[in-house]
Amino acid sequence: MKSHLSYLLRQVIFWMLIFTVNRIIFLVYYKYLLSADSIGFSEVMQVFYNAFKLDLSTIGYILVFPFLLNLFVRATTVNLFIRINRIYSMMALVIYQMISLGELQLYGEWKIKLSAKALTYLKEPDEVLSSATNNGIIITVVLFFGIVIGFYYIYNYLLSKTKPKPLNFKKPLVLAYVFIVPVVLFAGIRGGFQAIPITASQSYFSKHDILNITAVNPAYNMIFSIMDYQQIKSQNIFKTLDKKQALVIVKRIHRVEKDTTTIIINTPRPNIVIILLESWTADIIESLGGDIGFSPEFRKLENDGLLFTQFYATANRSQQAIASLFSGIPGIPVTTLTNHPEKYPSVPSLVKTLNKEGYSSLFTFGGKLIYGNMKSYLLDNEFDVIVEQDDLEKDYLAGKLGVYDEFVFDYFENQISEMKQPFFANMFTLSSHSPYDFPGPRLFDNIEIEGDFVSSVYYTDKCLGEFFENAKTSNYWENTLFVIMADHSHNSPKNRPIQSFGYHKIPLLITGGALAEEYRGKQNNKLCSNVDVTTTLLKQLGLSANDFFWSKDIFNPYSPEFVYFELNDGFGWKRTYGEEVFSIKNNHNYVQKVSEDKKEELNLEGRAYLQVLFDEFMEY
Repeated sequence: MKSHLSYLLRQVIFWMLIFTVNRIIFLVYYKYLLSADSIGFSEVMQVFYNAFKLDLSTIGYILVFPFLLNLFVRATTVNLFIRINRIYSMMALVIYQMISLGELQLYGEWKIKLSAKALTYLKEPDEVLSSATNNGIIITVVLFFGIVIGFYYIYNYLLSKTKPKPLNFKKPLVLAYVFIVPVVLFAGIRGGFQAIPITASQSYFSKHDILNITAVNPAYNMIFSIMDYQQIKSQNIFKTLDKKQALVIVKRIHRVEKDTTTIIINTPRPNIVIILLESWTADIIESLGGDIGFSPEFRKLENDGLLFTQFYATANRSQQAIASLFSGIPGIPVTTLTNHPEKYPSVPSLVKTLNKEGYSSLFTFGGKLIYGNMKSYLLDNEFDVIVEQDDLEKDYLAGKLGVYDEFVFDYFENQISEMKQPFFANMFTLSSHSPYDFPGPRLFDNIEIEGDFVSSVYYTDKCLGEFFENAKTSNYWENTLFVIMADHSHNSPKNRPIQSFGYHKIPLLITGGALAEEYRGKQNNKLCSNVDVTTTLLKQLGLSANDFFWSKDIFNPYSPEFVYFELNDGFGWKRTYGEEVFSIKNNHNYVQKVSEDKKEELNLEGRAYLQVLFDEFMEY
């Protein structure tokens, strides 16, 4: 019995060493972020303390199989047991390292843990590799093989010190071992014998999200993320309220006293051009509280446009933003609409609505639309013309992800010059996406946090300015409304936590010859999000938006003001009187800025909104 206990305890030590080494690597890799947030050494050390219980739970899951296996050890099968356990442990090590190192690279770009949603991108591994930097790939490969090989030898060293002997089930101590160890494993897995089992929130302890991210065991998080992903096929994992109660709250939130609007266009059927800017955060826009000098051309365009100062993204991925724009559906946690083609026929379409009104439609992108399953979704929307990298001229310069923005803007301008009016034309930029291999100088390399990203934004901003210089001399300018907006936000030199409204704030600027003179050079301060663009455009054209329940008209003075964004485990909810970012899964408040008498109302609204949204998504 002692040999079996020793064998199990040595495996506990083995896995604790692996978890610790990976955490140290993560913290060292992102030490510049720790420094930027002025996080002290003592607080960093708390990561290891707060990670302990969740690590034990993860080890409990891992050791279930070795424990069951050792019950069947006989004198003739000891060596076989050792080999099987070694193979099992090395397979688990390889899987863990893939998760941990995948998260290491993912965090720098997305600021989240690796989840089942992120795994869906592996359907197109070429696109994933194209998004990664060469240095990132090299570091990941070196670390992977270094850790796996190193811990293979550590495993053999630790486990060679003991060899399990056959169990004699007639001895009382052996029987005690057989019954007590499962109880200990069970207690470790659930974090003790308390009424509520352990969750990832056990490891949350800091106001600095990077420390919480580091403390949560990557394997534990992935296991439950996959379970959630599977559960959404049959149940609403965000259900916390009575269904009727939630529906009443959501209908009240959306209630509009009067169906009217303020018309901001000077022609009844303008051309509509949407420029979707990859990853542009408000932090690179001076007028939105960002730093000076990152987007000077956008700044010039503000002089002739209407800038929105409280505009937010409902999600963090491009395909979610596209679904918000063309279907008027907010970002969905855990999964995305584009990954569910079976639901396409049930969702409304802005494109189809405009097609019926005589608009010709176009979508242009310099990369490949298979990423995030965007192509199938766009095709279902029935665009007249969809252009991606393979459709562009071969002599255009391209990077790892696709053709550089300057060439796509030029191509797009030629396209809309020849389109039948009125037209609905969309261009999605590319160069401000990792790995930021755009042509031209890196003007902001001196910025430690997101210097490459900011430089790429400056490049795209220059391309945007050149595009508008040409557009203003065109024959379509006077009859065209341009909507310039980001698809979602991105980390910036300000290094905001992803669980904040500051992170999710993005630019929206409406300009063009079709914008009425009195709105040029002005600002709109109403709370709104990218999902609201759908109904707002339809109302400007005098068209019905009844199919787009989740989208509201920004220019209706009676429209309610609220903003939502999705998290994998909950939501962000903002009203004029307060804001909250809440994890339903972990019952944890990331942010709560609201007066005491409004706390319950704010929380109920956010939970009801997400619950009803997810119910509807499941029914599509």
